[in-house]
Amino acid sequence: MFDRLKEVERRYEELERQVADPAVIANRREFARLAKERSQLEATVVAWRERQKVAEELEEHRELAQGKDADLRDLARAELPALEKRVESLDEQLKQLLLPRDPNDERNTVLEIRAGTGGDEASLFGAELFRMYTRFAERQGWRVEVLSSSPTGLGGFKEVIALVQGRGAFSRLKFEGGVHRVQRVPVTETQGRIHTSAVTVAVLPEAEDVEVDLADKDLRVDVYRSSGPGGQSVNTTDSAVRVTHLPTGLVVTCQDEKSQHKNKAKALKILRARLLDRAREEQHSEIAANRKAMIGSGDRSEKIRTYNFPQSRVTDHRVNLTLHTLDRVLDGELAPIVDALVTRAQAEALKADE
Repeated sequence: MFDRLKEVERRYEELERQVADPAVIANRREFARLAKERSQLEATVVAWRERQKVAEELEEHRELAQGKDADLRDLARAELPALEKRVESLDEQLKQLLLPRDPNDERNTVLEIRAGTGGDEASLFGAELFRMYTRFAERQGWRVEVLSSSPTGLGGFKEVIALVQGRGAFSRLKFEGGVHRVQRVPVTETQGRIHTSAVTVAVLPEAEDVEVDLADKDLRVDVYRSSGPGGQSVNTTDSAVRVTHLPTGLVVTCQDEKSQHKNKAKALKILRARLLDRAREEQHSEIAANRKAMIGSGDRSEKIRTYNFPQSRVTDHRVNLTLHTLDRVLDGELAPIVDALVTRAQAEALKADE
């Protein structure tokens, strides 16, 4: 581990020299690439340097603890346990920092929420999930921009797609993809019976333009008049846009904006994210198959979480975590669940790295 840490420190120092080079500074793209790599290594280097400093201090105290000066010997012995514990803590932190990083962790996130089984009740819960993620994003200091939505007359969503922008958005939200099940008595239920509905959530890293090449010859762009609830002029002009990616058959529609150009730009953003996600799935299909054999597929067809309203209970089935704080979770207090999922992923990665 220490050899790897020394190599990381050497690379970090090299990057510091490169980003200070006027020739690199003049090349904006190269400067951004190197600065990003340096930023990703910074936490590891800071922890490694602190570990070296504390280890030196620990060694000095061990020598003093064997010395002839009684006062210094007693003082050193009293401080040894805290220093040893600090070294152990830093070692654990460094093990996690050295784990292979998901290259998408620092990206913005395309969040897609769709009503599944359950009709109007599923649509209403889809809107509640969207509010939950919006409130969670606010707590993290992220920004949420709706890219596309299909609202229902009752205030729900058949589908809503949003861009979540902020540092580490994908790293914290990527475990939310899957089927979210809700159990409650719908407002339309006269017998007081509990209904079970489902909403699917997809979490995709935002693709950069340079990663997904969308050639004009591969796109068919159709414009049409918007439908459904809208503003004063949203339904009176041909502003809605449908983009079809001919090689794959993927179709994206956007009609939220009054401007045809804005709708097209949002549709292309969604399309790029979906194409990047497809490419990543194909690239890692063999790894995913092996992982599925060990821990289950975790794909979007599986139920990952249940929201039980009568018992005010939220259960995440992947980590067997149950919270009886449903109202707070739906108000954006997702951190306890997200932290548990991140910890599980780190534990699995550490086991695989052994």
